[in-house]
Amino acid sequence: MEQTLKPVFSVSELNEYVSCVLSADPNLCELRVNGEISGFKRHSSGHLYFSLKDENALVRCVMFRQQALRLTFQPQDGMQVLLYGKASLYEKDGSFQLYVDYLKKSGEGELYRRFLALKDELEKKGWFSQERKRPIPFLPRRVGIVTSGTGAAVQDMLNIIARRFPRMPVVIASVRVQGSGAAEEIARAIRDMNDKRAADVLLVGRGGGSLEDLWAFNEPVVAEAIVGSDIPVISAVGHETDFTIADFAADLRAPTPSAAAELAVPEMDACYEAVRLLNERMRRALLARMERLRANMNLFASAKAFRLLERKVENRRQSLDLLRERGLRGMEEKTYAARTQLAQLHVKLAALDPNAVLQRGYAIITNPADGMITSVRSLHVHDSVKIRMRDGAAQAAIEQVEQA
Repeated sequence: MEQTLKPVFSVSELNEYVSCVLSADPNLCELRVNGEISGFKRHSSGHLYFSLKDENALVRCVMFRQQALRLTFQPQDGMQVLLYGKASLYEKDGSFQLYVDYLKKSGEGELYRRFLALKDELEKKGWFSQERKRPIPFLPRRVGIVTSGTGAAVQDMLNIIARRFPRMPVVIASVRVQGSGAAEEIARAIRDMNDKRAADVLLVGRGGGSLEDLWAFNEPVVAEAIVGSDIPVISAVGHETDFTIADFAADLRAPTPSAAAELAVPEMDACYEAVRLLNERMRRALLARMERLRANMNLFASAKAFRLLERKVENRRQSLDLLRERGLRGMEEKTYAARTQLAQLHVKLAALDPNAVLQRGYAIITNPADGMITSVRSLHVHDSVKIRMRDGAAQAAIEQVEQA
């Protein structure tokens, strides 16, 4: 029995075939689908692109400009809608999607309701109060970034910081920014940055996405870490139209991660120019101050009261000169009198000097036992005496004593 060969499709033929099958199915031609809008985008052409989701699944949708013009409301993420349209295959990339003819607003989505309820609860706690928010430092010593280390947002922030202030140190805490456990990682990274005093300002965020993609930044644990941070926090979540709980809790909200980087650091050239201008202002102010002081000094110098004071100072100076001369003369006179008295004492002392008597030919007789002999009565025959003269001494014995 001969086997029938199945046809071989190219990719384009396969997609075209599946598209035709879907279009021919009457159940898929007039659909009504209820779900929550996610990842909404309005193209410059006017076409609308978004996804419709429930708790378990998600389907891509497109609404062309002609149908979008009939809408009576602005679709946005988290909005619950009833969709009228058909299902087909976008042949170019093989993606299954719904082509929307009409949208009817059926209420807010569950995530959006949770967001509003949490926002109201935390606002009542005072977590969003402007009074508790800290100023962002003008020129931080280090910038901390808490985001995905592999996302485009971190590269945008690093490029802008490097362009604005090339030598600015940056510390990155790489975390998951969506999915289970992402909120806990973000909060832990914020606390770690504070414990280590790793930076003077923190940029916390990620790039754009749907409401569920950004949901980690709506968790209370992240808001609590931001409110408890000693380091000022700039939120940098999603696009300009995206708002999260982290935005309200942060000290400053930036519309995008790139804008957060611009708010975190000044331009280096602008800082140099500001310093130059400040230096010039200080120099001019100092010169003006010196000119005012010089003018005041000249004014005082020419004033009558100042001239009287000047003459009084000159008189006192002259009196001091006279006192000094008088004092010097008194000291000289006392010195001369003291020298004269000293000379007289020297003469008297020289006259009493025994050596001076010896020089005139006299001798001094001493007894080894009693010392100097001043009377013949103290001598006895056979006494041994010492005779001292100007050029030496001699030993002698007394042979005879004669009293006057």
